[in-house]
Amino acid sequence: MRGPAEARDSSEPGSGTDEVGVVMVLAMCPLCSDDEDIEAVRQLDGGGRLVRHRCGYEWEHKEPVVPARNTLRPFGELNSLFPKAGEAGPEQVKRVARLKERYLAVRPDLDPQVADYWAKYQRIFSPGGLWTCDPRALKDFANSEIGARPGNQATFNSAWNEMGDAAAAEATRKTIEYLLHGPDDVPLEDRLEHLLSGTEPFAMTGFKEALLTKVLCVTYPDRFLTILKYTTEAGGKREIARMVYGLELPKPESANWTLGRLVLWSNDLLLTLAGEGFANRQHAAAFLWWAKDQVGGRGTP
Repeated sequence: MRGPAEARDSSEPGSGTDEVGVVMVLAMCPLCSDDEDIEAVRQLDGGGRLVRHRCGYEWEHKEPVVPARNTLRPFGELNSLFPKAGEAGPEQVKRVARLKERYLAVRPDLDPQVADYWAKYQRIFSPGGLWTCDPRALKDFANSEIGARPGNQATFNSAWNEMGDAAAAEATRKTIEYLLHGPDDVPLEDRLEHLLSGTEPFAMTGFKEALLTKVLCVTYPDRFLTILKYTTEAGGKREIARMVYGLELPKPESANWTLGRLVLWSNDLLLTLAGEGFANRQHAAAFLWWAKDQVGGRGTP
């Protein structure tokens, strides 16, 4: 038996449009808790209908009011509403400046593997390299922590193993190709969202936010911070913006925003707030992580 919230096809018993036919919107007999064989007897004043279940019980049924869906705001309008660096509180800005001065006084040794590794994958992710690289290079990228740590990729690895190297590599190539080289009339933010939300049928299973952001970090190393998640319990870009700069960024489930846009716009915001003086974007990301811990009560600003 189907529950009262489940939709019916109009050709099935239990749905229809005629006054003496069955009820268009699913109803349930209050006595039997059964939604089968409910007939509309006649229209009533006020918009309701008298309906009768096969058990003989009759009652008034009104069609539920379906709320209008929110119309998504235009891309440019949303971008203009996203928090700006100038909105950070002056006290937070001063505190972060002091932390930055302390942090930059001791520059960490950067992993010498990173530059070579990322240069290799910049070649692989180019239009000419993506479709000619060894499939294993794509799987290795998803599981490597050189330069950025995407975390456990069990879903991706299971899908890859189940699909086999050829099919999994093709899906991964199509995913990366769409992200980096997709239609020019679709902004990068929205291409990212299409892959995150699964609206593109070719998207590789498990190749989601952390890995897609990592691809952007490698391909555009001057723009993207190696903070691979928008929000996490351990602290993503949203948590860093709040804890370090006192800025409240939108929730990822907010109706008018999409995660793809939030991922990119929060990156650009934090990059602007962090400012200059860092060796690279990994260095800046490491500072933001460190600063989060300092203001979070584990250090002294």
